[in-house]
Amino acid sequence: MSDITMTQHTSQALQESTPAQIDAAVRAAVEANDQWASSGAAARCALLRELATALEAERERLVAVANEESFLGAARLNGELDRTAFQLRAFADAVEGGEAFAVIDDAAVPGAPPAGHPRLLRVNVPLGPVAMFSASNFPFAFSVLGGDTASALAAGCPVVVKAHPAHPQLSNAVFELALAAAKRAGAPDGVLTMVSGASREVGVHLVRHPDIAAVAFTGSYVGGMALQKEINARPRPIPFFGELGSINPIIALPSALEAQGIELAKTLAASIAQGCGQFCTSPGVLIAYDNAGTDAFIGQLAAAMDSQNTHAMLSPGIRNAFDEGVARLNRHPAAKRVTTGEQSADRHPVPNLVTLDTEAFLRDHALREEIFGPSCVVVRVKSSGQLLQVLAAIGGSLTVTVWGADRNDAETQRVVRGAVKIAGRVLFAGVPTGVAVTRAQHHGGPFPSSTQPQTTSVGLMAMHRFLRPVALQEPPAWLAERSGTPL
Repeated sequence: MSDITMTQHTSQALQESTPAQIDAAVRAAVEANDQWASSGAAARCALLRELATALEAERERLVAVANEESFLGAARLNGELDRTAFQLRAFADAVEGGEAFAVIDDAAVPGAPPAGHPRLLRVNVPLGPVAMFSASNFPFAFSVLGGDTASALAAGCPVVVKAHPAHPQLSNAVFELALAAAKRAGAPDGVLTMVSGASREVGVHLVRHPDIAAVAFTGSYVGGMALQKEINARPRPIPFFGELGSINPIIALPSALEAQGIELAKTLAASIAQGCGQFCTSPGVLIAYDNAGTDAFIGQLAAAMDSQNTHAMLSPGIRNAFDEGVARLNRHPAAKRVTTGEQSADRHPVPNLVTLDTEAFLRDHALREEIFGPSCVVVRVKSSGQLLQVLAAIGGSLTVTVWGADRNDAETQRVVRGAVKIAGRVLFAGVPTGVAVTRAQHHGGPFPSSTQPQTTSVGLMAMHRFLRPVALQEPPAWLAERSGTPL
């Protein structure tokens, strides 16, 4: 890699990248763009697999650094490193299988239109340099070499990483090993660069740069909307693939609670507390019918949540926001708190559960806002009509879970239809925490959960965010013979 991309981070780990350094990082990506965009499967697979191997080779050191910065624990972080390496290799396999070079070939048909037409060859071309904003809550899987980086590289796009200030030492360590891996794989200088800094100015300067072709972001609604505004104000707006958070409602139909109440309560409590509630798919709302079965389940869930052990949150700022959000929720006149643990600044956060009636939830938007941490709201409904009103009020969500949808009747279909309307992923068993990296996965949803609901940030289809279709009409033989490999 070029000296300029090395020096801006290895010797200034905790400092803000200057505008000149950001420009240099983007310029290096631009210089790499033509070569990387026209690369074939062999070159892209070599880089992706070498990056995965490099991560695994430095596992012990990287996990130790990550734990010092994130408090997520060695077990969780080892699993996340495994997932990150798996993602890199999975995208390599997809590229090798032709996913990035897919072609639709419509042979010429003699005669006048509309039946007759010339030969049309539809291919995909990379968008160009991608600015990738790392997330705080997944220091491996949504960070320097996370899914956004892997999918953009697989698509043939150089990546300019915006390191997250919550884990600067880890970001630098991963970036340094990535530079060495890229060199071993024979990738062009500038295919991966990085900028850093906690200020708004760093991110704004990056997304305003005229040579950035797309932006991938995982973070808060406020941060995402600020970037979207900047991107829309560019002389030439570009795609913004933002994942902005979600409250991931769980619908508990009576039959499910009757058959599996105790088991589901334990499962849900563990999901709410997993990672101290710092997952984008953490369940934040439980919707259940107002009856005796729900009364019993709420008691079981509260007891299970009170027994959960949590750990320190990712940063003091995130902890403060959680404490303020929980205090505001618990003070609400319509809220009845049913867990017993008390928040204390000198201890790890305790899970929080409150119950509400439908009218209050629909009336007050503040009750529908995401609280990033182990907190959940139970909304009691009296009918499927009210249930659908609650879903509509929640709006776009990464996930909706429907327990007890086994009967094929009009009422169940109505509920499932409402879930599909607002979610990118609908579950019928289990809990939403844990997102499989597969071809069929969709991690995205209607606004405000994401800015591009037709795209996913997890799974093998994620690379299609960074590919643009082009129709080649009557292409010369030499061009058609490239079989979808860009020029």
